Amino acid sequence: MPRWIPDAPGEEAALLSALGIASIDELFADVPKKARIGKMGVGPSHEEAEVVREVDRLLDRNKPLSKFANFVGGRIAPRYSPAAVDAIVSRSEFYTAYTPYQPEASQGMLRALFEFQSLWVELTGLDVANASLYDGATAAGEALLFCHRVRDGGRRFLVPASLPWEEKSVLRNYASGPGLVLDEIPYHEGTGRLDLDWVRAAVSTGDVFGVLADVPNGFGHVDEGVADLKEILGTIPLVVAADPLALSVLEPPGNYGADVVVGEGQGFGIPPSYGGPLLGLFACRTEHVRLAPGRIVGATRDVEGRPAYTLTLQTREQHIRRSRATSNICTNQSLMALAFTVYASVVGPRGLAALQSSLAEKARTLASALGGIDGIRAPRFDAPYLGDFTIELTRGTVPEFLDRLRRRKVLGGHPLADPRPGAEPSPARLLVSATEAIGDKEIQKYVRSARAAMGAA
Repeated sequence: MPRWIPDAPGEEAALLSALGIASIDELFADVPKKARIGKMGVGPSHEEAEVVREVDRLLDRNKPLSKFANFVGGRIAPRYSPAAVDAIVSRSEFYTAYTPYQPEASQGMLRALFEFQSLWVELTGLDVANASLYDGATAAGEALLFCHRVRDGGRRFLVPASLPWEEKSVLRNYASGPGLVLDEIPYHEGTGRLDLDWVRAAVSTGDVFGVLADVPNGFGHVDEGVADLKEILGTIPLVVAADPLALSVLEPPGNYGADVVVGEGQGFGIPPSYGGPLLGLFACRTEHVRLAPGRIVGATRDVEGRPAYTLTLQTREQHIRRSRATSNICTNQSLMALAFTVYASVVGPRGLAALQSSLAEKARTLASALGGIDGIRAPRFDAPYLGDFTIELTRGTVPEFLDRLRRRKVLGGHPLADPRPGAEPSPARLLVSATEAIGDKEIQKYVRSARAAMGAA
């Protein structure tokens, strides 16, 4: 018996007639042919067992991440997750009813989200966090709109030129609706640090409503000049996009004046999974909380004096705010926020700091070895770094280099150039990352493969 009961020919003809079209293909007439997938490769009239065998054969062509020495990392890190994370997140109490659309969301889920908010507040040094956003890039986009509400004027939002092109693209999308402009802050070629004199001159025009800086930056380095930005900006809001793991060893951005701290929480208990799902982090100061994208879970006491949790603010579009909503994002990543919370709790503050320190040591070992290869400059910038750093090829191209490494079962890093047609040419640079999956054996394999790849260039 088939698991899927298709429409009979007569039913399909009736549906097409009601729609006023002659064929199923006409439904997709607006989709360019080159964008359509086409046939899936499994022909008609097969027994179920035959279909399963054919699908298994196709799946065998996949190349699992575990079969490679992986140095890609960056914003989406293949970090090891303790078994306790999946065990807790997969419990039916969380897994089947985790999105608090309604005020009657369970006390258990609300408490978990409150703990999640508390963790991000502790890491950032700010006052209040929301119950999560979609991912780090859209959290930065929400921060852009937040700054415009706080400043109530100006058209320019400043971001580092070194910010990953993907994130700049998302920010430009957010800015386009209200007619705002994204300006890129230059960096010093030797250190990769922000040009603070350029920022000072830009701010003096009076048309800047917010500034974003990332820690570590898009090159993987820690820009010590970020701590001086607020002194230059004054009342202009400062957004810091921070890596949660890095904040386990770095000073909280709230301590040096950040008004908003956003980030990507994927590395805490969430696998890469083809690039999603992810987790957006957002925290701000109390005086601006009503301008922030909700939801926010608060702690109180019930009529009998027992601890209780409730949705304190729900300022998104599908609730009572409607046109006055602070965001049109219609949900939050509650299950991913739970994974973040469980991971941080299981590993603990000392464990997180120890992990970041071990990754920094691996990164230094790898950078030193790669820097000894003719044709590779590693690290590219003279600045402190933690688990990620940038290398630059002085000959050959990044695609050629990565392809040669891939043939040797090594994923050599994340290209920093914008690959889209019409993008400005950029140097041959890669962001290389060290994770828990990388040991001495993998480092040696990368170095041997890189040496061979450059020798063949």
